[in-house]
Amino acid sequence: MNYEETINYLFNIAPAFERIGGSAYKDGLANTIALDCRYGHPHQHYKTIHVAGTNGKGSCSHTIAAILQSAGYKVGLYTSPHLVDFRERIKINGTCISEEYVVDFVEKEKDFFLTLTPSFFEVTTALAFKFFAEQHVDYAVIEVGLGGRLDCTNIIQPEIAVITNISFDHTQFLGITLAQIASEKAGIIKSGVPVVIGETTPETRPVFAGKAMEVGAPIVFAETNDEIVAVEECNAGGIDYNTRHFGRIHGELGGSYQRKNTNTILAVAMLLKERNVIEDKDIIAGLSSVVELTGLEGRWQKLMDEPRIICDTGHNVGGWQYLSRQIRRQKCRCCRIVFGMVDDKDVDGVMELLPKDAIYYFTQATTPRSIASGDLQNKAMSHNLIGHAYATVPQAYYEALNQSSPDDFIFVGGSSYVVADLLTYLRKGDCCHWPGALKQNNKSAITLNMCDR
Repeated sequence: MNYEETINYLFNIAPAFERIGGSAYKDGLANTIALDCRYGHPHQHYKTIHVAGTNGKGSCSHTIAAILQSAGYKVGLYTSPHLVDFRERIKINGTCISEEYVVDFVEKEKDFFLTLTPSFFEVTTALAFKFFAEQHVDYAVIEVGLGGRLDCTNIIQPEIAVITNISFDHTQFLGITLAQIASEKAGIIKSGVPVVIGETTPETRPVFAGKAMEVGAPIVFAETNDEIVAVEECNAGGIDYNTRHFGRIHGELGGSYQRKNTNTILAVAMLLKERNVIEDKDIIAGLSSVVELTGLEGRWQKLMDEPRIICDTGHNVGGWQYLSRQIRRQKCRCCRIVFGMVDDKDVDGVMELLPKDAIYYFTQATTPRSIASGDLQNKAMSHNLIGHAYATVPQAYYEALNQSSPDDFIFVGGSSYVVADLLTYLRKGDCCHWPGALKQNNKSAITLNMCDR
């Protein structure tokens, strides 16, 4: 098999949550343990940092990896989902796993997979852990896939555990109250392992405190000792932070929600500094260069200046509580929103947060879980959101672009898969096929990620 055939095989032979949703979810660690035994417990050959939470896992994971890279370590990074290329999930110092390694791994192991019938995420996790061991990484930052207690990444014994925040998402698996969801995510808290909690609510804080006390884990609540004194969003992009212990730091990632993420990251950095793993200069360098160092995309990412076009992977009520406020703050003649969602999210909850005075371009990503654009348009009418439906993300995007003037603002999001479809299409270089799509003196700001370099 070639690389494309191998990825298709993985998605088809092993159910993937991204494509079919809940039926791909496996409750238990039996397959993960079997795979771990088969490859000689590879995660025991390097140090790990484990990152869970409802929102902010990706930003925190990438930034922690960037800080460790800045300190000179060889750092593995395992995250999900990917946006353009499967290999984005598994990186070392920002460079994606090779196509050849993925192909060879699957070719050698596919007979074993047939007897075990693992999920897509179980196979991918085993692949990542094995790859990191063979490449002799010093650290690996491991993002939880879903939940925590029964997530297949939870076989690791990390140096530090991180739980960013708790809001309603994947309630069919994790519980219908914040306390129930927190209990599942608190499953990554282990005896003697420090845990950093980014944000809490009155329902979730006792859950985390109780679990830490039960297993004997030192616990740090980042919001209690807020490291950030003041923030200033930069016109050129990113955010400047005034901090208590590290002075003024520039964060490369934009988006007002990054203030909470950065406070969590700095709490983790303080623990690493206390262990003499990193220095202040590494924290400053990592925060200011996370995109360059790790290839992170889709976090308030600028695609164009005139009109200003932003895409973001925020996809649930917790994320949109920040996104909606930031969209409203944009100074523009007209706000245009290219919007799509998948079928297991709180669509009504998100729509209630969306600006009423924007023009909407309802669309659907290529994943089978996408809500049909026409259905989304009809549902939006009950929330006084007005727009037209488009069959594909590129169609919706270019309609918004062609109708815009230089002083408009265009936002693309609602689902990670909407952003993924757009970035995939833009990278194909087919933009010129759309009449009027590329306006005079205005080139897209999109760049190649690490997998393309």
